[in-house]
Amino acid sequence: MLTPEQLAAAHKANIETLFGLTRQAVEGVEKLVELNLQATRAALRDAADQTLALLSAKDAQELLQRQAALLQPLAEKAIAYSRQLYEIAASTQGAFAEAAQQQAHDLQAKVQAVTDNIARNAPAGTEAAVEAMRNAVQAAAVAMETVQRAVQQASALAESNAQKMTEFAEQAVRANTPAPRAGARSRRSAA
Repeated sequence: MLTPEQLAAAHKANIETLFGLTRQAVEGVEKLVELNLQATRAALRDAADQTLALLSAKDAQELLQRQAALLQPLAEKAIAYSRQLYEIAASTQGAFAEAAQQQAHDLQAKVQAVTDNIARNAPAGTEAAVEAMRNAVQAAAVAMETVQRAVQQASALAESNAQKMTEFAEQAVRANTPAPRAGARSRRSAA
């Protein structure tokens, strides 16, 4: 049985964990809002610049070339936005996963302590039942560790796949980049 001091300490630890996770979640939301504000500002700025550039086209061919030239920066910005969004989500998820792992470890230690206490205070003749209980607790602990490792491996694989997809998208954008015309380059440098 838990003493009042142990119960109070457990509640305090749970509340600290809750507030820590809440703080992490709020920080993640703040980062997301800031990212979206930056993206919105950039999109508005780019839209104005692109509209002015398109309106200054002299003929239909120049208009088509300018439109094509606008696609690569847009794709690059979408990739950068996706990467930052993923980093925010991964950071927040990592904090939650770490807290869950710590809670599971603490729970496992408490269960082991209760099991040891029961074993010390068990009446004579119940050794087989106590041993069965210890084996069950040990099996549950091993299963929990296996699940935690599997979740960590799945998270690492997902992160690796997201990174590879981003790299693939960046390569695809670079491969589809039209080479700037000599006249377009000289006009840009003059501006």
